[in-house]
Amino acid sequence: MLDHFCDFRNLRGRKIAKTIKHPGIHLWQNLSLMGKIGKTTVEQNKGMIQKTQMSVSVGNSVLSVLMGLLAINSFFIALSMGQGLYQPGMMASPTNLRASLTPPPQSGDPDFWTMEPGIRLHHFSRGEGRNVLVIHGGPGRPQKKPWAGLELLTNSYRFVYYDQRGCGESTRPVDRFASPNYYQNMQQLDASLGLAAQIADIERIRRLLGDQKLILIGHSFGCFLATMYASEFPSNVASLVLVAPADVLISPSQSGGLFEEVKNHLPPEHRSEYEQWLGRYFDFQTIFSKDEAALAALNDEFGKYYRSVTSGKFPEAGKTGGWIAFATYFSMGRQHDYRPALKSVLAPVLIIHGSKDLQPESSCDEYTRGLPNTRMCSIEGAEHFSFYTHPTEFAAEVRRFLSQPTAGHN
Repeated sequence: MLDHFCDFRNLRGRKIAKTIKHPGIHLWQNLSLMGKIGKTTVEQNKGMIQKTQMSVSVGNSVLSVLMGLLAINSFFIALSMGQGLYQPGMMASPTNLRASLTPPPQSGDPDFWTMEPGIRLHHFSRGEGRNVLVIHGGPGRPQKKPWAGLELLTNSYRFVYYDQRGCGESTRPVDRFASPNYYQNMQQLDASLGLAAQIADIERIRRLLGDQKLILIGHSFGCFLATMYASEFPSNVASLVLVAPADVLISPSQSGGLFEEVKNHLPPEHRSEYEQWLGRYFDFQTIFSKDEAALAALNDEFGKYYRSVTSGKFPEAGKTGGWIAFATYFSMGRQHDYRPALKSVLAPVLIIHGSKDLQPESSCDEYTRGLPNTRMCSIEGAEHFSFYTHPTEFAAEVRRFLSQPTAGHN
């Protein structure tokens, strides 16, 4: 259906906060909820620690209480400042991952890779030649079929497509949370589906493919994942093609974010309904009472609004993920600046922008300024899915870039 990144942080404090109310609280209060739930959760954890004291020695209990409260309070101080659970450079330490970067023994199923115990990724490939890994956007919106623009290059390259964990036909490790502990649920969600887990999967795929260096093609939010992988593992990337990269390197974004763009282009008579949907979507107070199916349906609702302000020409999509999007929000936090990490990227980069994309060309600026070796091109008349609507022009740009001596080789 629709490939997008929901830049919810940029709605904070805008006019929309004055008009949307959800169970008695404003939207901006939902988005600032992390700082508020911190106080509640600290109190919950205090109660849990006090109960634990009855079953251990007094000395050990006091020490446990002090250490526990210190960790909890430090965590929520960070959240109140808007910091996310992912920080660039985390991949260097195995303690930041819940599983090894070395994939476990594979099942033998040709349609699935095993990333770690209980996590399988659906994949397929098209073409012959050098491997190229295609990273879809969303978060959590895979394409069901090969890209039309890449089909024109299958005589030279083998394009490998996969559904990220948490969407499509891949494992969805989270359905519903039984615990009332917000802090604990947030950590579990991030470890299962957050940015570190997604970036780690790209490295595991590289090892399974047997490539010393990867050629990566990302779309929308997939561009961000590809870029952060290249910053975490710079020596493992041969080249990057970023198609309509999501404007999420810095938050709050200078461009206003996709949700704001959609709102600005909607007819006035549809804005009230759209704002009500935003209120339901950003209800972080009750987020952990929902399940995977409910959140996937909520994500899908955005499609009708996006279609109404674009041509509606999108490739057929796979099954939308639910928790994967919200895991990304917790990973990134309300405020971040990933631009310094881009200096670590060694590979040459091609950025492809559609001249009629709802996302303005200026949204690519942080990528072009931050990545050391970048070239940008614009495809006239294309929107967000230039590989689908303008396959010939798209293929020509990709072929030209990958044919350069510095791109596409180990």
